[in-house]
This record gives sequence, structure tokens and C-alpha cells, in this order.
Amino acid sequence: MHMPSTNQFRQIQLIGTILTLAFLALHFYYFCYAAFSQWQLTASLIDRFAIHLTGPFHHKATSKAIVLFFFASALLGGQGNQLSKQRTIRQAAAAIGFYFGSDILLLLTAQPMTLALLYMGSTLAGLLLFYPLLQLAVARATSFFSTSVFNDPNETFPQQEKLLRSPQSIHLNATYKLGNQTRKSIINLDIYPGTLVMAKPGSGKTRYIFRQMIQQSIAQNMALLVYDLKYDGLTRLTYNTFRSVYKNQVNPPAFYSLNFDDLSRSHRCNPLHPASLMDISDAVEAARTMLLAINRDWIDKEGDFFCESAIGFFTANIWFLRQYENGRYCTLPHLIELIQTPYHELFSVLRSYPEIETRINSFVVAYEENTMEQLQGQVDSARVPLASLASPRLYYLLSGSDFTLDINDPLQPKVVCIGSNPQKQRIYGTVISLYFAQLFKLAVRFGGHPSHIIADEASSFYVPNLSSVMAIGREYKVAISIGIQDQSQLRAEYGRQQADALFNLPGNLLSGRVTGDSAKLVAENFPKILQERSSTNTNSRDTSVNQSRHLDPAIPASKIAMLSSGEFVGVTADNPTPPNPLKGFHSKINIDHQAIAKEEATWESLPVIRTVSPEMLQTNFEQIKKETRAIVQQRLAHMLKTPPLARLILIKNRPSTGHKRSHP
Repeated sequence: MHMPSTNQFRQIQLIGTILTLAFLALHFYYFCYAAFSQWQLTASLIDRFAIHLTGPFHHKATSKAIVLFFFASALLGGQGNQLSKQRTIRQAAAAIGFYFGSDILLLLTAQPMTLALLYMGSTLAGLLLFYPLLQLAVARATSFFSTSVFNDPNETFPQQEKLLRSPQSIHLNATYKLGNQTRKSIINLDIYPGTLVMAKPGSGKTRYIFRQMIQQSIAQNMALLVYDLKYDGLTRLTYNTFRSVYKNQVNPPAFYSLNFDDLSRSHRCNPLHPASLMDISDAVEAARTMLLAINRDWIDKEGDFFCESAIGFFTANIWFLRQYENGRYCTLPHLIELIQTPYHELFSVLRSYPEIETRINSFVVAYEENTMEQLQGQVDSARVPLASLASPRLYYLLSGSDFTLDINDPLQPKVVCIGSNPQKQRIYGTVISLYFAQLFKLAVRFGGHPSHIIADEASSFYVPNLSSVMAIGREYKVAISIGIQDQSQLRAEYGRQQADALFNLPGNLLSGRVTGDSAKLVAENFPKILQERSSTNTNSRDTSVNQSRHLDPAIPASKIAMLSSGEFVGVTADNPTPPNPLKGFHSKINIDHQAIAKEEATWESLPVIRTVSPEMLQTNFEQIKKETRAIVQQRLAHMLKTPPLARLILIKNRPSTGHKRSHP
């Protein structure tokens, strides 16, 4: 049962007090009518009213019991005082004696006024003696019958019920509890400050939140990137929403889908497109992203010799491809093949560019001094992990350029879906990390089209600057919404410092069912609220019931751990126009499951972009290998014809140790 609020208790107490006094006055008037007549305190109106009360006044004990009932209701919400067992017995005996025993006085023969005064005095004395007993009994009954087992009515608070519109805001219709009432609410998300959605599997973060985010973002004509780990669920949603919104437009945004498994329905995209590598610092960031995505244990080892050596080696190779013929062969497949080139040839062509020479000097020195063990360790830190990406399918997907990653190009905004596969998460995650890193770099620019980047299961890839982009995205009209299952999962993939930044930076926090530290972290975002608390203490001598008000957590961690599917708690960001004074929420998000099922039944499959045969994949695979070998040989030939560069060509080391010098 629901415990009434303090204001409701006060209203009940006032009504109970009025009824107690009124009924007690009528009782005295009815049974001491002769005395009231002598006092000339009778009235015809009261007489006619009293005639209709013959039921309650059929017997004195009946009407007195009714008075006690009203008196008890006037004590609801009060605090019981301690009484010993002996005192309770004596008090009860005296109260019954005075209150009900006063009936004997009216049977005596005496002046009506005298008997009336004695009767009323005895009854009132008995009623006063009943006061502490009724107060204790009512307090105990209130505590026993009116308190929720899980304190649910107390842990409710007002929530936003108005639609607050702001540029690129997302609105989720919901219901919430306020005391014993069920009310409608609206979760208003200003998405530019960033959004973190956290919930265990089955809690409904994709169905209840990300689905609506995608649909509303497209409806608002935003550029969009959707990461679909379990391809093609979100991709089909995005594609069919895109078709329904833009079906009548003459020049709609472009739609692109990229996935690693169904190549016939996938566009091709080069994550190392020359346009995204404006200077060598861009190559450094690309190299760092790939290597940390492959070797997650390096995240906490940045600055380590082998880690930085591998990043420097990668950077040199990327920038060489960017410089050679103006980036014509600057693709990830060409990079994978290039770093497999024999040392003496690779180092020779790399240091033929002044910007690269200083970055590989340590490798050249190690090679010339024939310290192959150290050199092998440095180079293999980059070679071995990247070799896992060498496959005809990935080479085909990553070597073409059907579209670029500047999704918020104001002249041609894009809606892009990137699909993955949970069973190949570690392999595909490296490429996806690079896609995201390059996209963020291109998106963070003034004058871009409003864009929304949605990444459910964000812990399946790694982007070093994700928290930085989320922090500044508002300035560039770039909204980032990420989903995770648990804070510990984020820490395992990103390292503790970056995971904490990703948790604390977003302006919107939405959490479904989580447990442990994650639940505690979410609970700490809510203020404490004033709650009613009742306690009963009983021992051999005393019994007391105390009711008090305390500041307790609005949503404790234990409640977050028990949330149902579709039930979310959280805190939203607001906007100066308009501000949102009610940022916290604990709601059940409303969706129409039947309507969704009907809608999904009408969805079309993604269109076939081109027919891709195994022969085509193998031909492309061999072509990239040939092109890479040709790049090295052509560059070496050019160096031989250019005297200043010819001296940079290294001689192949022999198995024996010793100092090896450059070609004279």
C-alpha cells in the first residue's frame, strides 16, 4: 500500500479532528438532551438532524466507538510515544473505565445538569486517556500496512512533462511514478553535449533509445553515421527510415552502407584517403589509432619504446604512400603490403623523403649495425598485428573510394552505416577504429552540416580522441551518442582514464539495468530527496513507533540493478533556450511494439550495389601486391638515377654481424 505524503496526512488529521469534535458534541446533545434544554441550548434544526442519527445513537457505546474511530484518524501520521507494558495496561483500564463506564452516571437519579456535567467530564477524561494508546496503535498500523517493501513511493520525484524544443533535440515519450500516481513525461535530449547510454544486454537500449534517435535524426535532416555491430539490424532501420523521409525530395542526402561480410551490398571506402592526410601529424594519428586498436594493452603504455617505435614506423609508411604520386596508392591494403617489404629496400625508399628520414633513422642505424634482434622487435610490433587484416575481402573493401568520410559536408551531407560482426570484432575493430578517427577529424570543422554519430557497443572499437571530440562537438554541431553495456567494459577496452572521461563528459546519461560500480556511479548523479521514514522499536518494557523525514538517494544503486527492459534512469543536458529545471528522470519509455512489428514487416532489404565474385576479389588482391612491389622498385630506380638520393640506398645485410654501410 502507498503511504500518503505529509500534506495528505495533515488533511486527514484536520478532517478527523473536525469529525471527532462534531460527533462528540452530537453525542452529548443526544444523550444529555434534558440538561441542554434547561441550559436553553437546544435548536429545532439540530433536533431534526439528531432524529436521523438514531442508528449511530441507538446505544451509547456505538456512538462512542465512532468517536474513537474519528479520533484515531485525527492521529494518522503522528509519532508514537514509548510506554511500558504495565503502564499500557493501567492506561487502557483507566481509559475504558472513564470513557465507557461513564454510561452508568446517566442511570442515576439526580439533577439532569449535574449528571450531564459528570458524564461529559468522565467521557472527555477517558478520551484523553485513550490519546497515547491510540497514537501508538495508529503509528504501528501505519508502519505495518502503509509502507512499500521496496520504498518505491518514497523514491519518486517530479519529472519533466513538457516538450522542450531545441536545435537537433531528441524526445522520448515515457511514463513515470509520482507517489501512487502514474504520469506521462517527456525525456528531452539536447544531443550536442553528447549522450552515453549504458545498460546490460536485454535492457532495451537499442530498441527503446537508439532506434528513436536514428529516426528523429533523419527526420531533422541531420547527417548521420550509425555503427551497427550486429549488422544489419540498425542498417536496415536507417535505410528504410531514410527512404521514407526523403522519397519525395529532388536532391536528398546520399546514403552509403559499408559492411565486411556482404560485399555485394557494401560500398567501398578508403580510410586513408589522401584528402584526410593533410600533413604528417595526420599520419601519426592514423598510425596511433590502428596500433592501439590492435594492441589494446598498449593504451596504458603510450611512451613505451616499442610502442612509440611501432607508431613511428607506421607513420613513415603512411606518409610515404601519401607523398608518392600524390597519394594515388595511399590505401590501407597498400600499407599492409608495403611494410612487408625487405628492410633494405623499405628503409631506402622511406628515407628518400626528408620528412620521413628523421623518423626512421633509429631503424636505419639498427639495420646498418646489424642489431637485428632489436630491429625485429621494433618492426614486428607493427607488422605482425596488421598482417591479420591481409585478406582479399578486406583489401577489396578498403581499396576503393565510393565515398569519403566527410559526412557533414554542407554541400553534400551523408547518411552512412558501418556494419561489423561480433564474431570478428577484434579484426574488424581495427579498421572501424580508423574509420571513426578519420571521420571525427573531418567532422570537427566550422560550417559543417549538423551531424549525429551513433555508436552502439562503442567498446568494440577504439578511438584515441573520442572523449576530446565529444567535449568540443557542440561547437561544430557534431552530436555523439555512444552505447555500452557496463563501465567496467569501457575501462577494459579504453583504459581507466579515458573510460572515466567518456563516462563523465556526456551531457546526457541514460542507464538501464546495470550492477556493481556502474550502478553506484549512475546513482551518484542524482541528488538526495526528502523521504518519509518509519521505525518500530519493541522490547520487554517499551514499544515506540517513530516517523521522520530524511534526505536519501532519489534512485539508489540497488534500484538501478533491478530495472526492467525499457525502464531507464538518467540525467539530461539542457539548453539556455529553454532551460530544463527537471533534468533527472526514472521512466518507462513508451513504444508501440505492434506498430514496430508491422513497420519492420514492410522494410526492404538493402539494395545490391554490385556483383562481387571470388575471382574479382582475388584479382584485386594480387593487383595490390603487384602495385606495392612496383612502387618500391620504381622509387629505387628513381633514387639510383638521382645522385643525392642514391647514397641513401641500403645494401642488403649478410647473415654475419658487422657494420654495413650505405651504397656509396
